[in-house]
Amino acid sequence: MGCWMYFFCFKVLGLLQLIQFLTLNWSPFLEATIFPSAMPHVKPSYNFGRTFLGLDKCNACIGTSICKKFFKEEIRFDNWLSSHLKLPPDYLPSYSGNYTDDAKSWRVVEISRLTTKYQHDQADKRICASLSKTKSCSIEHVLRKTERFQKWLKAKRLTPDLVQIFPEAEGWPFPKYLGSCGRLIVTASTRPLKEFYSSPPEVAADLALQLLSVVNSMRNNDLNYFFYFVHVDAGTFGVFNNGHLFIRDASTLGIIDKQEDLQMTDGQQEHKDIFSCLVSDCQSAFPSCNSVREKQSLIMVCQELLPKLLKEKFPQPAQEKIDTLLQLCADNVRVDWEISDAAEKLVELLKPLRSCSSHFAYRYPDCKYSDKY
Repeated sequence: MGCWMYFFCFKVLGLLQLIQFLTLNWSPFLEATIFPSAMPHVKPSYNFGRTFLGLDKCNACIGTSICKKFFKEEIRFDNWLSSHLKLPPDYLPSYSGNYTDDAKSWRVVEISRLTTKYQHDQADKRICASLSKTKSCSIEHVLRKTERFQKWLKAKRLTPDLVQIFPEAEGWPFPKYLGSCGRLIVTASTRPLKEFYSSPPEVAADLALQLLSVVNSMRNNDLNYFFYFVHVDAGTFGVFNNGHLFIRDASTLGIIDKQEDLQMTDGQQEHKDIFSCLVSDCQSAFPSCNSVREKQSLIMVCQELLPKLLKEKFPQPAQEKIDTLLQLCADNVRVDWEISDAAEKLVELLKPLRSCSSHFAYRYPDCKYSDKY
């Protein structure tokens, strides 16, 4: 595929159960991972049901790798810590939860859906209507008949042409994937960037540099993929307790495979199959890759996030220079090289404003011995 405009979260964590294998306590980065070990155990009165988890939709679910932990209560929604043990509403896109490996120490995780339940339901209807022309059908039966699924069944190993995979272990800026069950995924929890708008100057400078670095790496990487946002907000990025910034919501992230895009001839149509119906209208055409501006994501970050993060944080004349560069970087009327130049100057201005200490555990002690920092 040359250009993918479906929601990228399907690409990050996979479409089906075949993707199961993916895989300093300081005030700005609080360690919110410990729960009392003597937690009272109440016999469950809830009934999961296949529908809540989405297990009734396999093989159109994400996987089953972490289902046992749900049923053994080793993954709990926040309200499971009460005596009521009621499941949360099934229409929410994400839930805060707790995860344990030993039933004594607990850490915060995020339990989420790739899209909202409404969007999942609409996708199911589109899949049925596109083939059987009915409002309901066996999603599993329909998908199993597709050419793509048959390729997965026959493959001896999963290769990039069968699945696109961007695990955190390989350096991609996404939270660690812990597993999936039905249509729910479990990932390491992060604090949304908006919680750091009032952070100290050295933290703000550090996070701003990470933001700019992430945007740049998504455009320039060894695999020749061009990632771009169609929208960013304060919840798009999150921060781990060690200060490391990640993309916590990839639902508005698109990808262009630059290598395949170069090989595609003029007028060649983008290939689509039934899997495209999972997140978009099966009949509508994908937007052209040429409609995506190279500096699109950088402009959005400079418009929506960096001004709130860096506002009134530094003494003059540094603050005035920062504000001027942000205005240039956020000006979508300017040509790409001017925006890129403003961002590069902003990076050089921010570098000496961050500190090298153990409070920034994700890059310490590397910052003491490397020119990179």
